[in-house]
Amino acid sequence: MTLSPEAIETLKNVTTATLTTILLKKGLRNVWIRGAMPLEEDQERLVGPAFTLRFVPAREDLATPAAWSKPISTRTAIEDMPEGCIAVIDAMGITDAGVFGDILCARMRKRGVSALITDGVVRDGKGVLGTGLPVWARGVAAPPSVAGLTFVGWGETIGCGGVAVIPGDIIVADSDGTVVIPQALLEEVLAEAPAQEEMEGWIVEEVEGGEKLPGLYPMNEETKARYAGYLKEKQGRTS
Repeated sequence: MTLSPEAIETLKNVTTATLTTILLKKGLRNVWIRGAMPLEEDQERLVGPAFTLRFVPAREDLATPAAWSKPISTRTAIEDMPEGCIAVIDAMGITDAGVFGDILCARMRKRGVSALITDGVVRDGKGVLGTGLPVWARGVAAPPSVAGLTFVGWGETIGCGGVAVIPGDIIVADSDGTVVIPQALLEEVLAEAPAQEEMEGWIVEEVEGGEKLPGLYPMNEETKARYAGYLKEKQGRTS
């Protein structure tokens, strides 16, 4: 899936917290990938379609260094990653074997991959940060992936951090973690997200001005009327 520049720009201005609220109103409660947090502080918000990869528990006859040269390998998967995608890796939450290291991340960066998301960990932490590839993970670990994981494929539905991720789902990642937006809901989210973000910003301003929460958050009819007046006044200033 290719995201338009307009869609990317819209989502880059909406927090993952706001997105979870919007998706909750649509009945989706399980969209935040558990454990995947940015390795670098002040990481900018990133948006892109999901490119999925899947590991299963290590099996000694399969999870060997020799497996890195086979057709089904993380190396081959990276060469299949399109520019602008976000790699989402199902590592089953295992934290004692790094899914990718600095060399693989450097190649992903060279291919124009936007970010790496995993419910596991990476290795060569300093080197990974040095590649400039943004990473959301549970942390770092020295052992390679084959010490605890077997890579089995890419481009299929996975579970990452307890969330189902389908290739092409839209990923939005910021300092609060990673949210998955189903493709079918993208247009609705794009239509609603800016208004939701603006409304919450107005509520914060009201709180800072001394307003009490009952009737403000959520809004009662009186507050809705005041907010409508604010929007009308704002529109008048910009028209």
